[in-house]
Amino acid sequence: MRARLLVAVTSLAVAAFLWAFMVANGVVPLVALLALLGGAFWAFERYPRIETAVIDSFRRARWTAAAIWILVILGFPFLFGQNAYYIHLLVMCLIYSVLGIALNFQLGSANIPNFATGATYGIGAYCSALLALNWGWSFWLTLPFAALAATVFGFVLGLPSMRTRDSYLALVTIACGVIIHQLLNNFEWTGGAQGLIGIPAPALFGYSFAQPLRVFGLTLPFQTHFYYLALVLIALAVVVARRLHHSRIGLAWNALRADEVAARSVGINVVWYKVLAFAVDAFLAAFAGVLYAFYITYIAPDNFTFLVSVTLMTMVIVGGMDNIVGVIVGAFLLTLLPEKLRVFSDYRLLFYGVVVIAFLMIRPQGLLPQRLRSYGPS
Repeated sequence: MRARLLVAVTSLAVAAFLWAFMVANGVVPLVALLALLGGAFWAFERYPRIETAVIDSFRRARWTAAAIWILVILGFPFLFGQNAYYIHLLVMCLIYSVLGIALNFQLGSANIPNFATGATYGIGAYCSALLALNWGWSFWLTLPFAALAATVFGFVLGLPSMRTRDSYLALVTIACGVIIHQLLNNFEWTGGAQGLIGIPAPALFGYSFAQPLRVFGLTLPFQTHFYYLALVLIALAVVVARRLHHSRIGLAWNALRADEVAARSVGINVVWYKVLAFAVDAFLAAFAGVLYAFYITYIAPDNFTFLVSVTLMTMVIVGGMDNIVGVIVGAFLLTLLPEKLRVFSDYRLLFYGVVVIAFLMIRPQGLLPQRLRSYGPS
């Protein structure tokens, strides 16, 4: 009973904070909320028993936590009514969460720095958009083909990258990301710098996602359709991530992260597992790209620059490497921060950097750091 109560209080407090942070306007409430968040994580760092108690309660009352969060997540758009802007922010948070989980397979699980996730994100978006605009393919049909194209690219990128390590590997991925951006910017059939316009909205059994959602007598903006679609995508990403983490593949990636030489000495095929990490990253990033393209209906090379990859890297590091929940928290925080910091006008980027550095000083290993594997009964 105590565990269920703690789970309920914690879950509702997190949901209330997210709502308050999204609707906060003005310097004072924003700074107060950031201070509250920083104070909570400082308490976790200063008094580990608090964090341990919360984690143990979620482990013991996992079904209660699941029920509460399902209700909260499904009902969240209703809190904003017809305000499309807030729901749009939620959609972008979910898309970046999927991208963060994709990158986490490499950076968090296997310690492989990859600055080309933005490129695979763009490949998924452009493949789906070109298929839809030139051949009239539906959103659902373009999904597997875009994912396949990005996965092939992941293998192509991973194989030559195996001849490098550490900072040199990072440089290879940076160069590859820049090349993809330049190709998208210069090819005529990709629309060049103008990009692709008029990507049709998804439809299901004749029902277009471009029209408002009417439910329980309420009318919600069309962005709500994409919010629920993004929820399905992130649920798929979380399931895949958990299955891989607890599989032999996840163990092999963690072995590479700990000591590549030792992993090779016990028979782990280092090259195969590293290339596999590139492919899985590209596969999930492509799904996010397809959703983004059909949601925004317009894509351009500037949507998939090197800066996107750097932002994703920051999300994984700040949230907590090899921690799925931590990556999602980092994605939400760093997606919402630039929007909320617009109140600081020209000093927005300065305050953005200050906030990120402050959180890394409070929790050097991430807001929700990696935890030791548990081999007991789950």
